[in-house]
Amino acid sequence: MDKRAPFVFGKLATETEFTNRTQELDYLMQNFRSGINTILISPRRWGKSSLVQKATEKIQSRKIRTCSFDMFNTRSQEEFYEQLSQAVIAATSGKVSEFVETARELIGKFIPKINLAGDQNQEISLSLDWEEIRKDPADILNLAEKIAARKNIKIIICIDEFQNIGNFEHAVDFQKKLRAAWQRHKHVTYCLYGSKRHMMMDVFTKPSMPFYKFGDLMFLEKIKLPDWKKFIVKRFADTQKKITPELAGTIAELCECHPYYTQQLAQQTWLRTKGICNLQNILSAHESISQQLSLLFQMITDDLTTTHVNFLKAVIENQQQLTSKKTIDQYRLGTSANAIRIRKALMDKEIIDDMGRGLFLLDPIYAYWLKTVYFRIHQPQPM
Repeated sequence: MDKRAPFVFGKLATETEFTNRTQELDYLMQNFRSGINTILISPRRWGKSSLVQKATEKIQSRKIRTCSFDMFNTRSQEEFYEQLSQAVIAATSGKVSEFVETARELIGKFIPKINLAGDQNQEISLSLDWEEIRKDPADILNLAEKIAARKNIKIIICIDEFQNIGNFEHAVDFQKKLRAAWQRHKHVTYCLYGSKRHMMMDVFTKPSMPFYKFGDLMFLEKIKLPDWKKFIVKRFADTQKKITPELAGTIAELCECHPYYTQQLAQQTWLRTKGICNLQNILSAHESISQQLSLLFQMITDDLTTTHVNFLKAVIENQQQLTSKKTIDQYRLGTSANAIRIRKALMDKEIIDDMGRGLFLLDPIYAYWLKTVYFRIHQPQPM
């Protein structure tokens, strides 16, 4: 009997840990097969990376190669070129010797050295001559297309946290270079995704920006409640424990179906369950998670201004007219113009968002902590 916790959070969900997303997975794979560039947008920890990894694993074959890299810590054009070239060559090379040969043949003039580390599973990294690349980066930007055409394959390039490209020096000029090269590629498909929704929207939806209409915009939603119920019930059963669909739904509802927190609460509930789950197992786990994060939440809150905190209280109390005189006076927001500025500031901090259904806090556990600990608003218990 496998007694490992059957829920995963904080790392990529794979195999049986991957929760549904059947429609999104099929849609993304169809775009890959059809050569349609995809722009995938959703808040942090909603499962974008797990979805992309699942799609690339399923579609990879002898004729379709996939490569991925994360721009989370990418701060310059030089770092981007190094990541791109290394990822593409590694994904299309079966052996170290093939990697070295391809690199030297296609971008040799940019490479002062190739670093090899280890013996059996050697890690390879490139060091590029930035001065040479600055003169003409086309060979780097078209590297994947050249390799794909030469080997008669398709290449899918997946880049996480792509919105960071907006922070580069001369960001718009750099985006123009990328767009000019990538839009001509016939053998390469791009999947560009990121968690800072407003920055991603700025890059891809503004008509004045180079990447406007570069690909199919795909907004990832939360996993639906019925899917969470089935998943949680099955994962309990897989480890010879039981939970009813109703209580599985309580886990998801307490986390507002947030993928990361639902998995975390399900895991903590599973650990507290001896054989058959009860409501107290869930409530105890939920309270424990809130307490574990209380110091972090206190630091986040202390970093906000008084009017920012007042605005959050209005959102938590489901005030719909946040710029009305009544709401502004009740929550001491100053003026309607100030309320609008606060809204933008909290969105920029990724504390709140509005995805067409009114403002809400992106972190449901932070919302619970604010309501019950900070503001001391009565929180009814689930039945």
